[in-house]
Amino acid sequence: MHWTGHPARLQRQFGKRFGDQDYAFEELVAEIGAAFLGASTGIPFEEMRHPGYIDSWLRILKEDNRAIFTAAAKAQTAADFVLDKAGLAAEAAEDLPEAA
Repeated sequence: MHWTGHPARLQRQFGKRFGDQDYAFEELVAEIGAAFLGASTGIPFEEMRHPGYIDSWLRILKEDNRAIFTAAAKAQTAADFVLDKAGLAAEAAEDLPEAA
């Protein structure tokens, strides 16, 4: 997911230094995006890869109650980008349930 943030891809730049809140936000986007990719591809995503970041994520979420929505939207954009590059975007869309 971090790969998608490059200026030649999705231009997502959050934090440059380990430990700052912007860096933690990028990690949250990457973690959610990895879960989305796992769900779309069937690759198991059973546990978080970065449990050490949880405290930073909690601080972000406490400071901004909409941060989770921003992170999830950016993660979905990143996951869609990867699926498209892999030629799997159409397959993932076919697997979605119909709207009620």
